Amino acid sequence: MGKKQLVREVKRAALTRMEDAARTTADFNAVVKQWNHLDRNRERRERDHEISRPNEFMLHWDRIDANDKKGKLRGSFGAVIPPPLNHPWWRQLIQGDFIDTIYDNSGDMWQLVEDMDISVCLKDLTERQKVVVFLSAVRQCTPQQIACYQDKTDRAVRKLLTAAIRRIRDKLSPIIQEQIKLQYSI
Repeated sequence: MGKKQLVREVKRAALTRMEDAARTTADFNAVVKQWNHLDRNRERRERDHEISRPNEFMLHWDRIDANDKKGKLRGSFGAVIPPPLNHPWWRQLIQGDFIDTIYDNSGDMWQLVEDMDISVCLKDLTERQKVVVFLSAVRQCTPQQIACYQDKTDRAVRKLLTAAIRRIRDKLSPIIQEQIKLQYSI
């Protein structure tokens, strides 16, 4: 077991002992305080890993009650980070990971592929075929969605996609057969 896991186990055992030993109201309040602390930490960790969480956008601090020490953020002035920037694509861009952004189009799709033979096959496709292959393979769109996007029928899109796949397969099959021969001859 790792050190963090051991610490977690020790804290869990200490909290269990604290619960069992609680006899007075102050003891129970201490247990409740500890559980609230653990819940706040858990919720914070979950909130940090959520994408596009539906919380209200908060900008400005306002005290609702006179007893309220911290106040509540008010969202009426707009958002600090607008909703589109919360999307994973924008998050990557903000973090400096530009590769997905730069090559996120059908014309440069061939640069996303490691294998040079496949890359050349993708580069040699017609523009219409590149768009259909990109939307189908990278964006995971159905032929119906692509047809709606391009004002075509889904049958025409499927036909174009089949032609592109056949063209790639025809160019790759001799290359793959040659690689298999070289591999088995060694």
